[in-house]
Amino acid sequence: MQKITSKAEFQVAIQSPRLTVAIFKADWCGDCKFMDPFMPDVETKFANDMTLVEVDVDKVEDVSQELNILGIPSFVAFSDGRELVRLVNKLRKSREEIEGFLQQALDVYRTIHKY
Repeated sequence: MQKITSKAEFQVAIQSPRLTVAIFKADWCGDCKFMDPFMPDVETKFANDMTLVEVDVDKVEDVSQELNILGIPSFVAFSDGRELVRLVNKLRKSREEIEGFLQQALDVYRTIHKY
């Protein structure tokens, strides 16, 4: 998973026509670390349909503020620079919740792009 370390990198990532999901995290966040063991499998499962990028809220604080990311871990899906759907709160996310959100993001993306 690509780690976004600047606002410029973030802007490039979300401008893609491909579905891109930004995962907002921080090194100090226990609920973020909870996801680490299963996220590689989740990323592999959805690799053909989307790109996942990791955004450290401390390193790219201005992006987090602009997008009103008030809790982490949080997920925001983009395509062509537009936000499609988000899962933003401060609660721990289970693998099932994350996969459900990613499927929802994919469904919205496919509706917009008429797959």
